[in-house]
Amino acid sequence: MKKTYLLPVLLAALAACTRPAADNSRTIVVWEQEDAQVAPYIDSVFEAFKKLPENAGVEIVRTHYQTEDLRSQFQAASLAGVPPDLLLGPSDTAGLYAVSGFIVPLDGLFDFSRFNGPVVEAITLDGRTWGVPVSNGNHLLMFYNKRLVKTAPKTTDELFSYCATEAKRLKLDRCIAFDMGEPFWLMPWLGAFGGWPMEGKKPMLDTQPMRDTLNFYLDLKYEKKYVPMECDYNCMDSLFKEGKTAFIINGDWAISGYQKHFGPDFGLAVIPKLSKTGRWPSPMVSGKYFTVSSGLKPEKLALVKRLVEFYTSKENQVRQYQALTRLPALKAAGSAPEITRDEVSRISLEQILKGRPMPMATEMRAVWDSARNYMGLATTRKLDIDSAVKRMQENSDKKIAEMNR
Repeated sequence: MKKTYLLPVLLAALAACTRPAADNSRTIVVWEQEDAQVAPYIDSVFEAFKKLPENAGVEIVRTHYQTEDLRSQFQAASLAGVPPDLLLGPSDTAGLYAVSGFIVPLDGLFDFSRFNGPVVEAITLDGRTWGVPVSNGNHLLMFYNKRLVKTAPKTTDELFSYCATEAKRLKLDRCIAFDMGEPFWLMPWLGAFGGWPMEGKKPMLDTQPMRDTLNFYLDLKYEKKYVPMECDYNCMDSLFKEGKTAFIINGDWAISGYQKHFGPDFGLAVIPKLSKTGRWPSPMVSGKYFTVSSGLKPEKLALVKRLVEFYTSKENQVRQYQALTRLPALKAAGSAPEITRDEVSRISLEQILKGRPMPMATEMRAVWDSARNYMGLATTRKLDIDSAVKRMQENSDKKIAEMNR
């Protein structure tokens, strides 16, 4: 992969001057891209780890980045020789880090048989495991406002019936909101139409299921008018919280925030079955992971391993669910009564079982970028759908060829 990151490298080198020395064997540097509401939980686990007798004098420096900033900054810092010790984030960028040599495979260092199979599969590339699962899911579900909806719809026919009658009677701005500009939200519907963006390492975008999915978007937006015309993540989140839409499709990361906001009016359900095909939408499923930098000093390895195992212990996996409503990746924690008796965990797991592991292949980065661009042109009617999916495929293939030079 031949790319130049001159400015980010310089910035990373400058930033390194102000952070703790990278060769300090009792200091662990962690970079993450979690929502702000997750930070207190992360810090609480780090503080508990530092209080253990064997960890006297240990310091943990946590730095937060936005998702794309974390990717670019980690690449830059790795090239500059000043990477953090650990990353905490989703699996989709780990493939890029793995083939670039920025992270190390962890087989033999951790016992991955202790974790749920699908969440390990999502961090496996070329037969090697590149991260330790912290949570299971990172998937989309449907949320609803119980003040506006009595019973969650099980099919899109039921959903659209509500939208055509009750939503209009209640004079809602729109019936359902989700981020129609981000391909992550497109994937469940693509699965429901019988498609998937990758087959092995090959993009599968110029397909009939992709055409059907984009036509479905246009119908929701322009014909039925059940979704907002132009609405990004913050917009959809605000509409739902303000009671201007009855339903929203969002990720499991938003559960705890909506629980606090809506209280007893919080409703959670699986994304309705697509009546046209009889298939369930299949959101991408992965989780959050600790990945280990290839720049980690050998003398820190035992300490870093201890931190990761402490963070993913059964006790902390249960605590994580109680604090963040994220399903554990550890098998033993999944059977804990604190989790099994909770309806939210049951519904979230039901949705996971209808999903598919997120591809870790580096080629997926080209798919995300191309899909985002051309689905945006198609769903704003700036490009016809046939041309959009054709160019989506061509652009993905071109980007992958450039990546592999």
